[in-house]
Amino acid sequence: MPLRRSGPARRRSRHIVAGTFVSLFTVLVLPLTLPGAAGASDAGKRPAHPEQDWMGSTIAAHEGGDRAGGGEPTGGSEQRGGRPTVSGVDVSSHNGKIGWPGLRDAGMKFAYVKATEGNNYRNPYFRQQYRGAYDARLIHGAYHFALPDHSSGAVQAHYFATHGGAWSRDGRTLPGALDLEYNPYGSTCYGKSHPEMTDWIADFARTYRAKTGRDVVIYTSTNWWKRCTGNSARFGTSNPLWIPHYGGSLGTLPAGWKFHSIWQHTSSGPGIGDRNRFNGSLSRLMVLANGG
Repeated sequence: MPLRRSGPARRRSRHIVAGTFVSLFTVLVLPLTLPGAAGASDAGKRPAHPEQDWMGSTIAAHEGGDRAGGGEPTGGSEQRGGRPTVSGVDVSSHNGKIGWPGLRDAGMKFAYVKATEGNNYRNPYFRQQYRGAYDARLIHGAYHFALPDHSSGAVQAHYFATHGGAWSRDGRTLPGALDLEYNPYGSTCYGKSHPEMTDWIADFARTYRAKTGRDVVIYTSTNWWKRCTGNSARFGTSNPLWIPHYGGSLGTLPAGWKFHSIWQHTSSGPGIGDRNRFNGSLSRLMVLANGG
């Protein structure tokens, strides 16, 4: 007849079985939480070379064209196609300290300064560049270099708005800009499908508007937009468009936008920074700054 085990022996047996189950469960689950798992690998990771990630830094490499060409005039208010335009510049940490009076004297009327990238990088020159533009009597604004695979759009919008990207109704501050371009660290579209990318952008735009009261300006190339959003028309009626296209022509706009607000046409010219043209008069630029 079978021997009966004592109570403590039976309890030890149950503990051994339970311990074996926990160990097996840990082995099965652990790979799902290791670094490198989808959605976890880049969360909180600091960009490897943010000083090389400025507005348009990846465009020419992927699309061709000479970023230093174009031959556009450098004056502050020029006519183009019968419409007035206003000259501006964009800068980031790779430009270092900026001689803003010289840019103003060269005809620049507005400036955008890189403030943040991803969810944990801040431009170390931001204060000098952003405040310097203001002190030189330029209309200024800030931009965020998006890394959609590092964290949600809402997280990055909050980070941007609280680290230089906020807007104030002072007549001298433009709404923040979201820099969407080729991934400098990996896959072109940051591993996102078309719906995932458009949802990420919408998450950023919605959060930025909730925090600042302004619609974020979207900087992107038509080719990237087609490739990574499927040429979504979702933002054309709400968000001003800033488009890079180097040379003498603007090119085709992404779906949804009937006109552009800013054109990044070249990085040449006296002084430092990429060159841009606002599509309108100085008074219209001031309307954009004021929230009109």
